[in-house]
Amino acid sequence: MKIRPTGPAAAVALASALSLGLTACGGSDSGDAAAASGDSTSSSTTPSSSMSSDAMSGAASQTFGPGCSAIPASGAGSFDGMVKDPVATAASNNPLLSTLVTAVTKAGLVDTLNGADGLTVFAPTNDAFAKIPKAQLDKVLADKATLTAILTHHVVAGQLDPSSVAGTHTTLDKDEVTVTGGTDGMKVDGANVLCGDIPTANATVYVIDTVLMPPAA
Repeated sequence: MKIRPTGPAAAVALASALSLGLTACGGSDSGDAAAASGDSTSSSTTPSSSMSSDAMSGAASQTFGPGCSAIPASGAGSFDGMVKDPVATAASNNPLLSTLVTAVTKAGLVDTLNGADGLTVFAPTNDAFAKIPKAQLDKVLADKATLTAILTHHVVAGQLDPSSVAGTHTTLDKDEVTVTGGTDGMKVDGANVLCGDIPTANATVYVIDTVLMPPAA
């Protein structure tokens, strides 16, 4: 992986690009205290975001994939728990995504993701991050500009259900990812979807088995 230059100028440029991307996609201001605390709700009309109380009690019913059984059956990290929280908070409660949460925190993206109004997040598991050699992963985690680019490469605007997620999408890193297949087998570029269409308060999550790398990384 080629590490991008770091420094104040690079960080400011990436932060500005992310802010513009969220604004263009209808995202809320990441500085909004209420949104960052998880009080925001999505205005999307897709099934994942406009759920009744009955649907919330059975959030698992809309999910698919061979890895869904690994999601906790109860508690804040379960399907019914995650649907109540904005996406970064929901991920922090799921033991399969602790490395991703560490990366999001180091990049300073928690409030940005929690405050956004409707996202689709391709979330690599801990095992996905473990595929990266430790020295290389440590170097990326210490490089905020490169880390931000990689993480925003995993996020697209809008809450996309399985019928609308297939195709090529522009990410918040201003590059593209391509989703192929359906609920019987889905890929995001070269990564397999282990569990898809997981609802959170402001995002739809597809858990994947490989970290996606942007073209310039």
